[in-house]
Amino acid sequence: MALDELKSAVPDYAKDLKLNLGSVIGNSDLPKQQLWGTVLACAIASRSPRVLRELEPEAKANLSPEAYTAAKSAAAVMAMNNVFYRTRHLLSDPEYGTMRAGLRMNVIGNPGVEKVDFELWSLAVSAINGCGQCLDSHEQVLRKAGVDRETIQEAFKIAAVIQAVGVTLDSEEHLVG
Repeated sequence: MALDELKSAVPDYAKDLKLNLGSVIGNSDLPKQQLWGTVLACAIASRSPRVLRELEPEAKANLSPEAYTAAKSAAAVMAMNNVFYRTRHLLSDPEYGTMRAGLRMNVIGNPGVEKVDFELWSLAVSAINGCGQCLDSHEQVLRKAGVDRETIQEAFKIAAVIQAVGVTLDSEEHLVG
């Protein structure tokens, strides 16, 4: 199992990450599609080749072809949206907030899976990318759809752990001694 290989690669000084990785994936209460879509979208968003290489095959095996594509789509569109909306929010000139975005993001309206699943994946990617405006927007959509806070927190816990594992493993490849 690739998850076990990934956990065994985590250095001893980051034992908590190893334990958390097993917990957020192995003991998650999320339905299989929500879990593995979140894992895949977050693995992509982590920008860690090692994390993506280890987690993608298992995610693909646990997702329908439509869900697999939708999770990748969530990572792709949020990579764009998180930069755009975070930047617009951080600029001190409020006029940018009144301007039309002019960016195509049709997949958000028609992701090919349940809207709640896509929103959850988008929220998790937004957590990794640090876009408060997108986090708020996706959290509000999820809450209006009846998703409880525990489920939402589960998604950003997965995001936090996958991101931390990626940072740790990628930095280890570049450390000397």
